[in-house]
Amino acid sequence: MILPAANRPAAVVLPVVPMLKISSLSKRFGQRQALNNLSLHLPPGEIYGLLGPNGAGKTTALNMLCGLLKPDSGEILLKGQPVSAATKLLVGVMPQQNLLYQSLTCRETLSFLARIYGISRLELPDRVHDCLKAVNLADRANDVVGDLSGGMQRRLSLAAAIIHQPKLVVLDEPSTGLDIEARYEVWELIRQLKQQGVTVLLTTHLLDEVERLCDRIGIIKQGELLAEGTLETLRKRIPAAEVVVIETQDENEAIARAKSHGFTPRRYGNDLAFWIPELLELPELLSRFSGLTVDSISRHRVGLEHIYLEITQDQTNPPQLSL
Repeated sequence: MILPAANRPAAVVLPVVPMLKISSLSKRFGQRQALNNLSLHLPPGEIYGLLGPNGAGKTTALNMLCGLLKPDSGEILLKGQPVSAATKLLVGVMPQQNLLYQSLTCRETLSFLARIYGISRLELPDRVHDCLKAVNLADRANDVVGDLSGGMQRRLSLAAAIIHQPKLVVLDEPSTGLDIEARYEVWELIRQLKQQGVTVLLTTHLLDEVERLCDRIGIIKQGELLAEGTLETLRKRIPAAEVVVIETQDENEAIARAKSHGFTPRRYGNDLAFWIPELLELPELLSRFSGLTVDSISRHRVGLEHIYLEITQDQTNPPQLSL
């Protein structure tokens, strides 16, 4: 018998246990504070991009996650369990450098790692084949690793990270040094992991990689999480409809003119840029700089590059814009 809606018991909604929960993590090396009260929560099936300048604390956090370092304070939980020997099977790691035995074949490499993870000899051949197939290397199973291209070795490193079917995969600079075709292949493999419900923690200096792949982004500096959210959420930190880059010989006058119209000047490398609070038609935009010799003008949507620089640089004392 189907009960009337009014008489049905309320559905029990169970809380989702985060795949990774980092709470108030701190670590000091001598006088240097590597991590300062860092907290991250990653639900199952999320691709999370962790960004920060060199020395920001990313590697320290990853080493703790893998059990290679112990925090001074704070806690890391993997699927609700503290980091220990029991949680090692939950995590797969693709390091920045390809730590592969160059004299082994692809099949031998994955077979060796599978045995370390305790995969039975009966299951091993199928598991190795499936992982090689997943990274498009099934036809290179008997090739020696040292004979593979850099892109193929990165793909094999990814296969090595997932040979034990982890629930969390840590990717440290996964496509650094790859050509554009190999990079796209690695990106597609990462998307496939997400589709299978695997949580991915990605660290990279390639901001377009994060824009294309990540559901959420965290930006850290000097061990502290400065900002976190989706790309659209982080865009709200910059009060601009677009960013306009102008090339002119009279930068001082361009800056003065822009400020008079409410445009915020910024330097991105050698580029002189302005935050434009509302979208303007090109003739109207050019009219704001009438009388100046403008060699070029380009318009850009607020991107992760602008957000990242704004958050990680000290904008309370912005660099001098006048020449």
